[in-house]
Amino acid sequence: MSNFWRNWMTVWCIGIGLFGVTLAAGALEATSEPTRIVFQLLNGPGELNLDSHMRFSLAVLGAVSIGWSITLFAAIQAVNQLDKAASKPIWILVIVSVLTWAAIDTALSISTGFWRNAIPNLAYVLTFLLPVSQSGVLKD
Repeated sequence: MSNFWRNWMTVWCIGIGLFGVTLAAGALEATSEPTRIVFQLLNGPGELNLDSHMRFSLAVLGAVSIGWSITLFAAIQAVNQLDKAASKPIWILVIVSVLTWAAIDTALSISTGFWRNAIPNLAYVLTFLLPVSQSGVLKD
């Protein structure tokens, strides 16, 4: 993978981490405004109620997103150190992890009335698949 695509993937991972920070910020009233803005953009059904259960869920989801961004960054850095034959099955696993997340998250977003979340999910997947497809990491 070229430096351009490696840098692209680094920025992509940072984006996931920053979104996680935005979600985690909703755990506390003093820092919840960015989270409120995200929910306003998603325009889901009903009013946003940041009760203790929702704040706990945001804290966990934010932490998981931050951790996932670091894990993906580590996996991408590690797989780029391998030769092509060894890296291809690892890339496939990383792709499966991203597509699994996207399918579940998008389906549940739509079924719960937050269909607009499918739009950033699609952008997220495309901005991941673009460097994977263009860099040649899956070619034999």
